[in-house]
Amino acid sequence: MADRLTGIEVFVEAMRLGGLSSAARALHMSPAMAAKHLTALEARLGTTLVHRTTRRLSLTEAGAAYLDKAERVLADLREADAEAAAQSVAIGGLLRVSAPMSFGVLHLAPLVAAFNARHPGIVVELGMSDRQVDLVEERWDMAVRIGRLVNSSLVARKLADMHLVVCGSPAYLARRSTPRQVSDLAQHDCLGFTLSGFSQQIWRFGMDGSIHQPVRGTLLADNGDVLVEAAAAGLGLVYGPRFIAARALAEGRLVEVTLDQPMAPMGAIYAITHPARRPAAKTRAWIEFLAETVPAMAAAW
Repeated sequence: MADRLTGIEVFVEAMRLGGLSSAARALHMSPAMAAKHLTALEARLGTTLVHRTTRRLSLTEAGAAYLDKAERVLADLREADAEAAAQSVAIGGLLRVSAPMSFGVLHLAPLVAAFNARHPGIVVELGMSDRQVDLVEERWDMAVRIGRLVNSSLVARKLADMHLVVCGSPAYLARRSTPRQVSDLAQHDCLGFTLSGFSQQIWRFGMDGSIHQPVRGTLLADNGDVLVEAAAAGLGLVYGPRFIAARALAEGRLVEVTLDQPMAPMGAIYAITHPARRPAAKTRAWIEFLAETVPAMAAAW
């Protein structure tokens, strides 16, 4: 295995530096030994990786494909070595986390104290916004996203399922009666969320979200907490994530409405990272922490 790794190192360094002699100097061996390791690697793989001339090296098609993977293997090994050597040193640094506004305020912010107790060297910066940030351009280490993922190029770890709910205050339901069928919503004041991927004048139902019910009301807002508080004050019905309404439901300020059709699927809560960047130790620590804590929280919603 040691000779095999050395062969990979010789191959990668030779292509990075432009020659076997340069690779040999970088790896503190003779050019003859570097050539021997490269030849042994090619023999082991049963293919030619590099075309050699007296002046230059050039990759074969197989070599080009192997180079990319070899570079990633060596990068992972270097990171593993660094982490093993530093395992007695506390993880530290600034961790920049983007999250949806309501979820960040209600559920992420209360977790920071427990995370800090486990990793006191990490400074957490929470950026709360309901828009989808660009992780690379805006230099976020990771993001929490809720719903259905539309960008499959991102690396996502599912933390918990999410569910929608329709609810109203006891006073509103007593005054206007409790709707029993989806079609009854047309006769109610229904508060609208303006950041939804669908029109705020349409509420979706059914296992596949195919039942679209037109609604109307006297308040539109781009924040779910605003709509929940307005509904709790008796302004109308609110349709949204259960995690936003959970506290008001538990306190009895809102009552869940059960209709003749199931709620449309909402998707899930995800921890998102960018595939072009291997997450740093601080980011992996945070994601593992969320994987431990978020499912338990979600079970109570």
